[in-house]
Amino acid sequence: MTVASGAVFLLGFGEELWKKFLPKYLEALGASTPMIGLFGTAEDFFDAVYQYPGGWIADRFGRRRALFFFLSLACAGYLVYLVGPSWPFAFLGLALVMGWQSMASPAIFAVIGDSLPKEKRAMGFTIQSILKRVPIVIAPVIGGILIASRGIVTGVHTGLVVTLILAALTVLLLRLINIAREAHHPANIFGVWDSFQAGLKRLLISDIFIRTCEGMVDVFIILYVTNVLHVSFARFGSLIAINTITTLVIYLPAAKAAERVGRRPFIIVTFCAFALYPLAIVSAHDFGGLVIAFIIGGLREIGEPARKAMILDFAAPQLRARSVGLYYLLRSLAITPAAAIGGLLWKVSPQTPFVLAGAFGVAGTFIFIATVRERWPTNDCKEG
Repeated sequence: MTVASGAVFLLGFGEELWKKFLPKYLEALGASTPMIGLFGTAEDFFDAVYQYPGGWIADRFGRRRALFFFLSLACAGYLVYLVGPSWPFAFLGLALVMGWQSMASPAIFAVIGDSLPKEKRAMGFTIQSILKRVPIVIAPVIGGILIASRGIVTGVHTGLVVTLILAALTVLLLRLINIAREAHHPANIFGVWDSFQAGLKRLLISDIFIRTCEGMVDVFIILYVTNVLHVSFARFGSLIAINTITTLVIYLPAAKAAERVGRRPFIIVTFCAFALYPLAIVSAHDFGGLVIAFIIGGLREIGEPARKAMILDFAAPQLRARSVGLYYLLRSLAITPAAAIGGLLWKVSPQTPFVLAGAFGVAGTFIFIATVRERWPTNDCKEG
């Protein structure tokens, strides 16, 4: 688990140098706002269709070999971003880069499930999330300074070169993963769905509303902050750092508390923060208001380890990676139109997608509160 989390740390540091600035990069290459929204929709689409194949590969060929393959796809995508002469090439790069971001996710989940007992999984996801987010405190600030001094295109290219170097180091780290692979269970995608318990299906429904809230505005946050509120790139990088520091401060106390009182209260707080975040951004009229908004954004992660652990609680061990993959496949497919819709709503006014996103977040929170009750898996899903 430590090795897998370290791999996430290294590659995440490289990606965060430029990832938050991709919408401005596409704008600099000539992409219109609807095309940037379509790019966000494409990201959600790839995130959807890659999840289940990623889980199948991890279950079929083992965690280490799967992670090597996903990393190779991502490196090819970084090269496309680096040498692509115009914005349409970014879609090809995205298709490859998502090989790590999405396909690797079920494998990382499975490594945590393989390595830890149920009562320790929330803490396991917490440690993995901390190692994933520590780079976000530093890297966007460095990326913002690079872009401010060298221009958006050259700054992003510099970040991509650094990412490729860190990817080479990640290869060396992944060689240390050594988890015995269980016999492959031949269940197809419908068999995996039949293994889902009712609680997991209800969690999925509420999660779809929450992630629609996020997807509708995520790629437009940098445009709203820099274009509408006229905040500099460097200060935007500082806001990302504030967001992440908030997350890091609450991660460990929340995980410890979740072990004592259960996962559900922290998931509710997380969903509330998702709903409030876009509303807080459009309510901000100066940098101080944005600081408050991005602190709220950081609180979105307070219950994420608990939510991920709840998914594993209800997943059959022999179908673990595929169950995670199918969950995220269905969630991401459902939210795929969100960013494109957000781009169209931006044409009405930049504030419109943020307000509608908040409404989706509120709906998702109430659905979770009304329908999901925490309980341990039934006997057919217990590990023997």
